[in-house]
Amino acid sequence: MSGAAAIGTIEIARGGYRAELLTLGAALRKLEVPGRDGKSANVVLGYRELDEYRAHPRFYGVIAGRYANRIGGARFSLDGMEYRLPANNGANSLHSGPGGFDVQNWTVAARDAHSVTFALMSPDGDNGFPGNLHVRARYAIEADGLSISLRATTDRATVVNLTNHAYFNLAGESSGATVLDHVLQIPASQITPVDAALIPTGELRSVDGTPFDFRTPKTIGRDMDAADPQLGLGHGYDHNFVLVGAAGTIRRIATLFDPGSGRVMEVHSTEPGVQLYTGNHLAGGAPGTGGGSYPARGGLCLEPQKFPDSPNKPNFPTARLDPGQEYRHDMAFRFRIASDAAGAMG
Repeated sequence: MSGAAAIGTIEIARGGYRAELLTLGAALRKLEVPGRDGKSANVVLGYRELDEYRAHPRFYGVIAGRYANRIGGARFSLDGMEYRLPANNGANSLHSGPGGFDVQNWTVAARDAHSVTFALMSPDGDNGFPGNLHVRARYAIEADGLSISLRATTDRATVVNLTNHAYFNLAGESSGATVLDHVLQIPASQITPVDAALIPTGELRSVDGTPFDFRTPKTIGRDMDAADPQLGLGHGYDHNFVLVGAAGTIRRIATLFDPGSGRVMEVHSTEPGVQLYTGNHLAGGAPGTGGGSYPARGGLCLEPQKFPDSPNKPNFPTARLDPGQEYRHDMAFRFRIASDAAGAMG
């Protein structure tokens, strides 16, 4: 459907959880989750005015694609052919350019009280990518949170990397708080360090002794101002972590805890990496869903994914999809309550 079509809103709910989704970008606009006090709060960021999702895209809660994250030089080669993409991040492609899946109006393929499935057909040559790509994104409210199933098929060899790009603040979207006091754990012993354009160098670098070691839980803000060149390049965390455990198997890839509300979020995924982005450039945007403007680091993203720039890095896990294959990414945001960080991470 045309990106100019009206934006539809859909609600799904179960138990104490309620989500509001948009046909534009198949986006998660709100996710209400109970806290320690029994009261629910929306824990994801979004725009108050729906038109802002098109006018000033910030990828709030969208399905990012065809290729989430960055592709260096806005180009890649596949089977001896070079494909050029629109550059929208300096000389690079970010989330596939200015006409990515985030500003496409998806159709509703199925829905009930607890779930909705969105569908999109991305034609051959869309934003420079080869192949007619048929995509489905299913959101389902479950007993402990929200699951997301992403599927895609193609009629020509292509590259695919899909993820949900929600920004979380477990204190509540309208709390006005930053996420610097949130406690985070990521079971990853390596990152993919980046150059000045935030494109991975191709190296897999140990997190030992660096601000990127989240294997032992710590607050987001503890090492944010450390004298580390990688933090300087990203103006904070904006990096891919190399996850432990076999890709293709759904497992816990991150745990996030807000001490004030007691909310704990576990991120589960089948993908080999997760991008941690700490909302370093959030300030100055249009009003959020609660009516207030977000401060810098007023939310963070934990984006399960293939590695950034994988199409140009032969040593990275492949993002290739061929005819007859099905791209599959299963992910979930699962919630519980804890009294302290020890209980949250236990």
